[in-house]
Amino acid sequence: MPEILLKRAYETPDANDGTRILVDRLWPRGIRKADLKASIWLKDVAPSTDLRKWFDHDSGKWILFREKYVAELRSGSDELNILLSLARSQKITLLYAAHDEIHNHALILRDFLNSETASIY
Repeated sequence: MPEILLKRAYETPDANDGTRILVDRLWPRGIRKADLKASIWLKDVAPSTDLRKWFDHDSGKWILFREKYVAELRSGSDELNILLSLARSQKITLLYAAHDEIHNHALILRDFLNSETASIY
């Protein structure tokens, strides 16, 4: 599988990003669509609204959040299939808005895409 990069949506786009994909349910605050330079916005691959609100960027909930989010991903979706297809065919950068670069859903999503489990969808 080609490389899957992660980048905060607030970072400057780079020619080495490959296809830039916004994977947040909400549009990043203060960024105009033209400035983000995302090729596609796949909001349905982000955690559900209920899960996102429950987690509330609390690193103490990280392990359980990871389990719940992976369970959501395993249920599959049309947008997840699009993302898997893109990830298998080209270098992509998953864009996210969270401040915490260690505890955010984009890390989990990248791991999921790289996992053996992803190949069954």
